[in-house]
Amino acid sequence: MDSKILIKKYPNRRLYNTKESKYITIKDVSELIKKGYRVDVQDVESGEDMTALVLTQIIMEKAKKNQSLLPVSLLHLSIQYGENLLHDFFEKYLEKTIENYLVYRKTMDDQFNAYLDIGADFASFAEKTFKDMESVNIFSDTFKQGSNKKKK
Repeated sequence: MDSKILIKKYPNRRLYNTKESKYITIKDVSELIKKGYRVDVQDVESGEDMTALVLTQIIMEKAKKNQSLLPVSLLHLSIQYGENLLHDFFEKYLEKTIENYLVYRKTMDDQFNAYLDIGADFASFAEKTFKDMESVNIFSDTFKQGSNKKKK
């Protein structure tokens, strides 16, 4: 699967998917990205890279529907400190942090599903663990005796 798709942006704001040879909407671009494709959006007349503008538009559309991706405080910082300072941060650190989080999350999901597949019964495992702990808990008798004295 070719993971990069060239989208041509026409002056009338229409977007053209060169891979499928058809016009698409902003929502279609969003769906392509969700499926794992990378898109490059290029202005037909100037050849200028419009990818950031179109992706920002997708985020703005989601924000209108109350599905904002970025907290307001981060948006304020972005405007306050300008594009250069935060661009470096986003490019170098934030992207890598999110990638690492997604890898970690997938690993944990896979591990949990593997436990479920082998039939691990966590409830009985926890019950057995607590029973085993009672025999080695030197404080359990002390607490039981203390609570019995208070009842008398």
